[in-house]
Amino acid sequence: MAGSSSASEKSEMEKEEMLDRMLTRLALCEDSNLQNLLSKLLPLSISSLSSNSTPVRNKVIEILSHVNKRVKHQLDIGLPLSELWNLYIEPNATPMVKNFCIVYIEMAFERVQIEVKEDMVPLLVANISKLPTQHQEIILRISAKVIGDCHCTNLRDEVAAKYRSIMGSQDSEIFLEFCLHTILYQPPSQGGGCPAGLSVSQSNRVSGKQLLTSDILSKRKLGILNVVEAMDLAPEIVYPLFLVACVDRHEPVIKRGEELLKKKAAGVNLEDQSLINRLYLLFNGTAGAQQISLDNKVTPGSLALRAKLMSSVFCRSITAANSFPATLQCIFGCIYGNDTSSRLKQLGMEFTVWVFKHAREAQLKLMGPVILNGIIKSLDGYSASESDTIARETKTFAFQAIGLLAQRMPNLFRDKIDMALRLFDALKSETQFLRLTIQEATSSLAVAYKGADRKVLENLELLLLKSSQVEQSEVRFCAVRWATSLFDLEHCPSRYICMLGAADMKMDIREMALEGLILGKDQQRTISENPNLKYPKVGNMLDYIVKQQPALLESTEMRGSTLLFPSKSYVAMIQFLLKCFKAGLDESNASGKMPNDSIPLENMFLLLEHAMAYEGSAELHAIASKALIDVGAHVPEMVASRYARRIVWLKQLLGHVDFDTRESVARLLGISSCALPISALSDLITELISSLGGSKLRFEFQHGVLCALGYVTANCMSRSPTISESLLQRTLKCLVDIVNSETSTLASIAMQAIGHIGLGVQLPQLHSDSSSAPILTVLKDKLSKLISGDDAKATQKAVLALGHMCVKESSLPHLTAALDLIFSLCRSKVEDILFAAGEALSFLWGGVPVTVDIILKTNYNSLSMSSNFLMGDVSSSLSRSSCIEFDPHGDCDVSVRDLITRKLFDNLLYSNKKEERCAGTVWLLSLTIYCGRHPAIQKLLPDIQEAFSHLIGEQNELTQELASQGLSIVYELGDASMQKNLVNALVGTLTGSGKRKRAVKLVEDSEVFQEGAIGGSPSGGKLSTYKELCSLANEMGQPDLIYKFMDLANYQASLNSKRGAAFGFSKIAKLAGDALQPHLRLLIPRLLRYQYDPDKNVQDAMTHIWKSLVADSKKTIDEHLDFIIEDLLSQCGSRLWRSREASCLALADIVQGRKYDQVGKYLKRIWTAAFRAMDDIKETVRNSGDRLCRTLTSLTIRLCDVSLTDVSDARQTMNIVLPLLLTDGIMSKVDSIRKSSISIVTKLAKGAGTAILPHLSDLVCCMLEGLSSLEDQGLNYVEMHAANVGIQTEKLENLRISIAKGSPMWETLDLCIDVANSQALEQLVPRLIQLVRSGVGLNTRVGVANFISLLVQKVGSDIKPYTSMLLKLLFTAVKEEKSATSKRAYANACATILKYSTPSQAHKLVEDTVALHTGDKNSQSSCALLLKSYSSTASDVLSGYQTIIVPVIFISRFEDDKNVSTLYEELWEENMSSERVTLQLYLNEIVTLVDEGVTSSSWASKKKASLAISKLCEVLGDTVSPHHHVLLASLMKEIPGRLWEGKEALLCALSALCESCHIAIVNSDPATSNEILSLVSSACKKKDKKYRETAFCCLKQIIKAFSNPDFFNIVFPMLFEMCDSTIVYSSQVPSSNNIVKEEIDEKKDVVPHDKVMDCINSCICVARVTDIIEQCQNLLHVLSISLAPSVVWTVKMSVFSTIKELCSRLRSDTVEISQHVRIAALVHELFLSISPKVVDCISTVKIGQVHVTASECLLEITLLLESLPTFQRIEIGFKGELHHQYEIEKNQEAKSILKKCMDIIQSLEEKSLQNC
Repeated sequence: MAGSSSASEKSEMEKEEMLDRMLTRLALCEDSNLQNLLSKLLPLSISSLSSNSTPVRNKVIEILSHVNKRVKHQLDIGLPLSELWNLYIEPNATPMVKNFCIVYIEMAFERVQIEVKEDMVPLLVANISKLPTQHQEIILRISAKVIGDCHCTNLRDEVAAKYRSIMGSQDSEIFLEFCLHTILYQPPSQGGGCPAGLSVSQSNRVSGKQLLTSDILSKRKLGILNVVEAMDLAPEIVYPLFLVACVDRHEPVIKRGEELLKKKAAGVNLEDQSLINRLYLLFNGTAGAQQISLDNKVTPGSLALRAKLMSSVFCRSITAANSFPATLQCIFGCIYGNDTSSRLKQLGMEFTVWVFKHAREAQLKLMGPVILNGIIKSLDGYSASESDTIARETKTFAFQAIGLLAQRMPNLFRDKIDMALRLFDALKSETQFLRLTIQEATSSLAVAYKGADRKVLENLELLLLKSSQVEQSEVRFCAVRWATSLFDLEHCPSRYICMLGAADMKMDIREMALEGLILGKDQQRTISENPNLKYPKVGNMLDYIVKQQPALLESTEMRGSTLLFPSKSYVAMIQFLLKCFKAGLDESNASGKMPNDSIPLENMFLLLEHAMAYEGSAELHAIASKALIDVGAHVPEMVASRYARRIVWLKQLLGHVDFDTRESVARLLGISSCALPISALSDLITELISSLGGSKLRFEFQHGVLCALGYVTANCMSRSPTISESLLQRTLKCLVDIVNSETSTLASIAMQAIGHIGLGVQLPQLHSDSSSAPILTVLKDKLSKLISGDDAKATQKAVLALGHMCVKESSLPHLTAALDLIFSLCRSKVEDILFAAGEALSFLWGGVPVTVDIILKTNYNSLSMSSNFLMGDVSSSLSRSSCIEFDPHGDCDVSVRDLITRKLFDNLLYSNKKEERCAGTVWLLSLTIYCGRHPAIQKLLPDIQEAFSHLIGEQNELTQELASQGLSIVYELGDASMQKNLVNALVGTLTGSGKRKRAVKLVEDSEVFQEGAIGGSPSGGKLSTYKELCSLANEMGQPDLIYKFMDLANYQASLNSKRGAAFGFSKIAKLAGDALQPHLRLLIPRLLRYQYDPDKNVQDAMTHIWKSLVADSKKTIDEHLDFIIEDLLSQCGSRLWRSREASCLALADIVQGRKYDQVGKYLKRIWTAAFRAMDDIKETVRNSGDRLCRTLTSLTIRLCDVSLTDVSDARQTMNIVLPLLLTDGIMSKVDSIRKSSISIVTKLAKGAGTAILPHLSDLVCCMLEGLSSLEDQGLNYVEMHAANVGIQTEKLENLRISIAKGSPMWETLDLCIDVANSQALEQLVPRLIQLVRSGVGLNTRVGVANFISLLVQKVGSDIKPYTSMLLKLLFTAVKEEKSATSKRAYANACATILKYSTPSQAHKLVEDTVALHTGDKNSQSSCALLLKSYSSTASDVLSGYQTIIVPVIFISRFEDDKNVSTLYEELWEENMSSERVTLQLYLNEIVTLVDEGVTSSSWASKKKASLAISKLCEVLGDTVSPHHHVLLASLMKEIPGRLWEGKEALLCALSALCESCHIAIVNSDPATSNEILSLVSSACKKKDKKYRETAFCCLKQIIKAFSNPDFFNIVFPMLFEMCDSTIVYSSQVPSSNNIVKEEIDEKKDVVPHDKVMDCINSCICVARVTDIIEQCQNLLHVLSISLAPSVVWTVKMSVFSTIKELCSRLRSDTVEISQHVRIAALVHELFLSISPKVVDCISTVKIGQVHVTASECLLEITLLLESLPTFQRIEIGFKGELHHQYEIEKNQEAKSILKKCMDIIQSLEEKSLQNC
């Protein structure tokens, strides 16, 4: 132990010594080396803190203290961040080590590079859950700072991936919580305090000791949002964070938050309980909790955040509504919180509404009472006059909440009416804006009082009665609503309120009040829906009305009293009381008791009499008078006795303005007359007759008196004793006279009175002075006119009166005359007249189901009205036991019936006039309905059935419907055999197998078609009758056309028969029951189809049958589905368009939702039928085909979707449908079929998944071919004419491709790629190969190439077995393709396959590709596109072939064709990083290829190679020297010989080679330069202008390159000669005629003067001065003549440059002294001969550039002259001109130079004078 202890001590001492040395080293270390030292020292020192030795720790503290002092203010000195973190996370690190590590980690983060920070922060966060809390806060603050500094704008993908790696861990939760707190944090205000939404500890955790400014916070928040977005977390996790950001103070944070909220959290689940709890914490905080320390209490969120939470979350979440107590706390915080706002109060009320609507019962029981008290308190806090918008909104939601709570928790309100009083008072006092909301809440509150205590209900009755009469309409509305909804029908007070509401000025109140009284528009529906409605006792109702209005009991004899209620209230009251009265009668009849309502009836009579006051409306008087009749019909004696005493009052009403009132009063007077004594009755009749004798009587009075006379006389005929014969004669004579003398209206009324008298007694003969005659005879002529008149109502009354008059008539002639009058109406087109005539015939036949008392003593109108014009429920008419007696054995009656029968069956029912057939139908049906129980009718039933069966095919709708109705009546009246025959006949008619109808003979005016049904004749006439059709057929020269018209008419009749049969069948089906079961198999398919018939009438009729026949429609269709589909498919091909249309529509409906086993076997046929219908000639059939296609589309997609259908069924469906769509659909010539098929195929491919694999090859090829075949043909036209309108072909092709890529075909191809696999390649690849070879159209060719590329990318190495043939095929396609777009697509496909090819295949392909560069333009572009595709797609494969490819790309850059060279240029730039390096690397290969090009037989290759040499020399310079001999030999060999276009490139290449390799050329053979000079000099003598110019340029460069002084003597003589000849030639052409000169230059080979001068310039540059002096005369001559006025200014510019170069050479210091004299002479000559010409150039040429250059040239000459050591006096003759030019010179630069020249000349003159 001792040894161990001593060793430990020794170790600690060593460590201390080491630390001491480190301290010393640290102290001696310079700042520049301090960072490197700290990278090792700092981790070691901090790790030593784990030592137990105090001296060691002290030494470490000393070191760290020194470090702090050194680095504190020097942020450029970095600290070892990674090492410190690694030390921190070591498992055995002591707390002290960790504490110091974390301090220096924080310091290190401020000093490292941004990239290091970004990479380190995710590592720190990834382990944060394992750190102590204090360290967590430091790390999180560091992270937030780095995130703010580095990620506020963007985030690198690598860093984002690191953040995503911590998802789902506890570290992630801690980090996200801190992020949320950071975004919640806001700088504290001046008053201090904690930021909203945070606790003190959370706030300190975010800020630490640093003051976070607004800018820092903004950056951190933006960075956090970017990081959280990159982490790609679930919406429920990040939603609070993004939501808080949306309400931040910083605008960029708000925008980013809103963006992320839409982008990343749009699909958040607001029903997640965890999320809602977190959001409630943000809203409520924890400030109210008692068990939490003060520093940890979280304050509620800011006002903006809370408003955002309320509007965006809580009011949309059901979970939020069921989170008690947080929900309650939230609501009260909004309404009563200390820091709430008006907006929050509004949102709080809105949330309250949401809670009351969606909270569960258990939750609502806890919150409801508390929230209700809060709402009431809130409402009490507002005044009614507050107009603030938010205050109004708050009140709105408050009242809504009350309404909802009343529905959910009615028990809160049921015991007291306080809330009802509050709401009704609010309706009165609140502003109009709120009343609608309060009205809705009040209406909802009514439900709460259902089943309340009697005392509460009584108080409510008083409240409602009071409220129903206030001024505000909303209050009245609610009062009526409560009355109707809270109380049932038996409740008298509520019905009284409804009666008052019926007269309200507001329509909605009136309608609701009438509905409460079951008097509204939908009263029949209400009664049918509630068959057990119980009306109040009429006595109770009357008692309550009298209680409210006691004045009703006051009886008055006169009508002067005012109305006690408004007219409309009276109307509703009377109508409701009548319903109560009839309900009481029905109840009494059911119980077998007699009604004992004498007192209520007395009150009823009083009420009705008060209603007849003058103030009442005509409607009220009519209803009241009819009500008296209705009541009196049940107690006639009571009514008669009561009103017998009030005859005077009744007589006053006979002149009432209302027709119905007069009629009812007259009827009431007739009833009352029964209680009068005979004397009084006779006096009454006499009085009535007398009153008709006056003059100028009002029509109304006449009408009333006539009616009264008829009713009184008719009633007295039934009593005994009756009035005297004389009085009867007088009465009849009075009425007959009125008939004969008055207008049709009064005449018809008088006839009606006679008819009423005739009901009770046989009318006696009318006695005149000397003779007597039957009344019918007397009135025959008048009646004939009256019946044939235009007044339809008068005709009706007259005809009915005839029937009534003949009831007791026994004379056959009289009856025959009456029948003749009635039958004369057989062509009438007025339906009411026909019905009236049918009723009259029924009275003549006998056995009508009415009695005389019913006609005279009730509100009876007519049999037609009672039976709803023959279309009502006939059973009620036939079941009447009481009827007018008839004598079954009377001969007269038998004769009459025989006459009627023969007239109907022989003449009318089968007439060729449709009007007569219609009249016969109406009359036969009238007899069948009204007299159906008569034995004679019973015998005629078979004939009646046949007639009706014939008439159901009529075009006239009335005839058809009545015939159908007649069949149902016959079925009900007939026996079992007849019923069976009728059913069979109707079924046959519906199914088309019925027997032929009885033929109707056609005459000229027989109507075959309805007018306008088939248009008009060519002349504009009608085409409806048989005669008109025959005329048209003859006019057209086609007599047989009439048969086609008849066929069409027969078809129309057949259709009408089906419709008519349907009407009859729908009624018979209800009665036939099981008799129809055997026919269902035939009927169901046809009935279903007919329901979709284009004719709406047929639809309605068949729908009636269907509903009558079929109880469960779905079940029936399922049972007969096969029969239905078969029938519909067969009818889809019918020759009748309506059958085709109906079949398609029916199929579209019945196949929806079917499974494969139901429709699989028909699927192909249905699709075929749909396509055929879509191509139909009839538009409506095409529309139905489109609808069927849409239905089939959804059905097929569902059946092919493997997620919805079994895989086997999906495959079978696909096997059926897809081939059909690809062949018959997409390839169809019909545009709509093609479009639909493509859309369907696309949808199938989306949902079918792997089920599409067996058809993949067919589908792909079809889609690819469709890309072109289905393209808009207008694009082809545009492409053909693109060049003419200046559209680039390639751009147009790209446009076509982009359009095709947006098509459904391309989308389908993408889907095919997704499902393609290695197994599909075996079938798919050969089809693609075939398509590549034979595909037509740009889109198809590009499409197949792109598809191959995508397919290869999808299947990868599985394509290897097919690479060889695909590469050959695609390579050939690229070569042969003319379109650049297609060529590029094929090249990309070829490159994609190249990646998976074998090395040998790749080698061959590359070699073949490279070989293309020597071909034509197409081959060259193919080569470029292929190489470009290889480099971008298969670069790894291509890397081994650079030695082959690079030279080709380089040399091909210089192709003549701009498009081709551009392709290679792009290829070169994309793949060669450094041009010089690349050329150096592949120089040998390039030189070899270039040499081959130069020596080739192709001029284009020679030119291209020459340009390549030029570029090579330009880039590499003397680096080309090792290969100069090869290139030079080739060039020198090719330059001699014949000229060809582009040969000048050889000269350029030669000059470039000489410039870059002149040293190597001279070194290898000095004589070579002379050979080159000679070669180029010879080229300068060629006659081709362009070639010669290039040769001169080349000569100039070669002279300069070699700089051989000997070249001057060799070249200059030639140049002098050329220049001299050029000047001579130029002088022959006038200089002013430049155009002519240029033309001659073109025709004649003229030496380019400027190029010659440039060459002379080059010669002077390299020449010896002595040689120049030797040629000085020639040289001066050249310069002089070149400055002649006729020489163009460009040549002169070259001359100026040459002169300046000459001056430069003459001024050279290397000139021998012996030559000075000769040089001086040359200079003087140059000055004297050339300077004047230069000045002349300045004055003659008006170009600024020339002036400057000429001035500079003159300055050089003068300076050269000035530089001579000896100066002889000379005369300067151009001095004046020079001065003048200086004065007028505008170019400042030239002017300045001229000034210098003048100064020098001046000094020379002065010097000359001095020497003299």
